[in-house]
Formats: sequence, C-alpha cells, structure tokens
Amino acid sequence: MFIVQRGGYEPAYQAASMGITAAALGEEVVFVFAFEALRQLCRGDFGRPQSDRELAEGARAEGVGVPPPAQLLAEARGLGARCIACDTMLKLAGVSLGEAERVLDEVVGLVALWRLTDGARVLTF
Repeated sequence: MFIVQRGGYEPAYQAASMGITAAALGEEVVFVFAFEALRQLCRGDFGRPQSDRELAEGARAEGVGVPPPAQLLAEARGLGARCIACDTMLKLAGVSLGEAERVLDEVVGLVALWRLTDGARVLTF
C-alpha cells in the first residue's frame, strides 16, 4: 500500500516506480491518494515538477528514458494496481465524487481503508 499525499515529481516518482515494480512482481498494489496528490491526480497533473530541482530531475529522467510518474502509475494500473481514496478525504481536499470517480478505482470509507493496512507493507510519500 502506497499512501500518496504529495504529488510533485519526487514523491510521485518514488510511489509510482515502487508501485509498478511491486505490481510487476505480482504483488497486490494499492495507491491511496490524499490531499495535494489527490487534487493533482484529479487535475491530470500528478507528478508535475513543483520546483526547479524537480524540473531538472524530470529532465534527467527523460534523458535516460525513465517514464514520467503519471505514465508509471498508468502502467502499474495496467498490471492490476488500484487507486483509491477515502470519502472524507475527498471533502477535505475539495474534490467532488464525480471528479474522483473519473480517476480512481474506488472511493472507500476510513474503516475499509484501515482494514486494507492489516498485514500490508505501507509506504508513505
């Protein structure tokens, strides 16, 4: 389980690259989106560089053929990874259910989210 709260290049790359790796190895992968990462995912700019440093990192990644975070996330989903968010988080982040349903696989309650952590590896970004 990857809990993704920030959507800039660095945290998005870390979460998406680890997630696609785990999915490729046959692991169950769930990305839980919150706050800015959720807003960026809904806007379609998840992984967009947020600083000059991140712009340079993204350019170096492109130079060596590393896909951008949004593409890695899409490929991980193609391997079975799921993207979810808590229904309360939608309200806190100012995201409508309609916006969320366009980009997420599921919107769940906090109890269901908590139960997903049982026995899971949980990484936060």
